Amino acid sequence: MAKKKHEEEHENHERWLVSYADFITLLFAFFVVMYSVSRVDNKRLSQATESIKWALHMNGTGGVGKLPLFDGPPSDGGDVVSAPAGGGGTSAAQRAAIENFRRKIENRVRPFIMQRPGPTAVTVSVEGQRVTVRLAAADFFDAGQAALRPQIMPLLDAIAEEVVPLERPLRIEGHTDDTPVAGDRFHDNWELSAARAATVASYLERAHHADPHRLSATGFASTRPIAQGDTLEARELNRRVEMVVELELKAPPRPRKDPPPLDPLPH
Repeated sequence: MAKKKHEEEHENHERWLVSYADFITLLFAFFVVMYSVSRVDNKRLSQATESIKWALHMNGTGGVGKLPLFDGPPSDGGDVVSAPAGGGGTSAAQRAAIENFRRKIENRVRPFIMQRPGPTAVTVSVEGQRVTVRLAAADFFDAGQAALRPQIMPLLDAIAEEVVPLERPLRIEGHTDDTPVAGDRFHDNWELSAARAATVASYLERAHHADPHRLSATGFASTRPIAQGDTLEARELNRRVEMVVELELKAPPRPRKDPPPLDPLPH
């Protein structure tokens, strides 16, 4: 029986084209990436970077670190923090940062609050990207005086250690009730409210190295009450100092484009 002649295997001389095509594809992808990187939108990149920083900075629970507060019911231990007033116009990362900020303030002040009988000395409220830390004047000052009580300093220090490192505009506002000022040191509630605000601002700069360019102090006397009526409770609520932190992240200004050069005048 005749053997079937074995045919030689055909050699594929074009196999190198497969590797070459892969190389060209990778090279094309590399140049596409390089081109896209060279055309980064600096404004969007800056906004994304700021949001990421907020999200990363505001996690954590201790130290002089960065932000934290919280959105929702307070944890066990008392109603130290009030509910936020809405978060319109903020990104998810910013809202999370503000919530963390609230939580950290609550955790820092709770040990002091639990030791003090009576109304809460500190409350925190949020409106958009503005956080207000409200200090009850009855706990921080003697009647008719603008000097801080020594025994309240640890509580103010705990708040300052969370607020000052934010490096955000910080506005200190003094408020009184509508009763005439006691004592003869201040002529009226305007002077008293302004002096108390200035005292807190000065303490933050002196003791916690707050940037004076980001600090401001204003007295409003009794023109901005938060409680109506002439009851003792309403008057006590209206006598306060507020630390208002502006947390809004504004986009950096666009670089100014120089006008195109003028064509040279003909000779």
